[in-house]
Amino acid sequence: MQEEVDFVLDVCREKMEAAISHLEKELVHIRAGKASPTMLDGVLVEYYGSQTPLSQVSNVSTPDARTIAVQPWEKTLIPVIEKAIINANLGFNPDNNGEIIRINIPVLTEERRKGLVKQAHQEGENAKVSVRGARKESNDSLKKLQKDGLSEDIEKDAEAEVQKLTDDFGKKIDALVKTKEEDIMTI
Repeated sequence: MQEEVDFVLDVCREKMEAAISHLEKELVHIRAGKASPTMLDGVLVEYYGSQTPLSQVSNVSTPDARTIAVQPWEKTLIPVIEKAIINANLGFNPDNNGEIIRINIPVLTEERRKGLVKQAHQEGENAKVSVRGARKESNDSLKKLQKDGLSEDIEKDAEAEVQKLTDDFGKKIDALVKTKEEDIMTI
């Protein structure tokens, strides 16, 4: 029976870790006023008939804190990349000089910063909902194991372990959101 309990706890931990990694990915996409190549991670470019990530057809860099530079590997891709960036609806206005595409990242207004902080908190709340969902599934599995002959003491100990995991992952989520909030509010 202990193997089943360990399995339930492992599955619970994996689901909570997945919620954290999803949150980290979502927070990367919330821009904090500084230029970052990751801002263009979701941009797909039409390249020889297939949708290809921008990073696979060009070099994306940040020459300074307010600029993203996109250097295509083929000059013929410049208009295609420019169109893809505009169509990605990121609020960027690419500027091309025939060699390179530059994107100036505008300074965020106070109102926009507050909106982004709200978005970060919403992503954090979504992660907490996932963590609580994992806790519920684990507790349900433990109750089922108890009906199948698991002792009540072991079941209660396992539930306490699940609750401890839930609390720990909740703190990690809060820390990630707080760090992102500080990043957004820093001018």
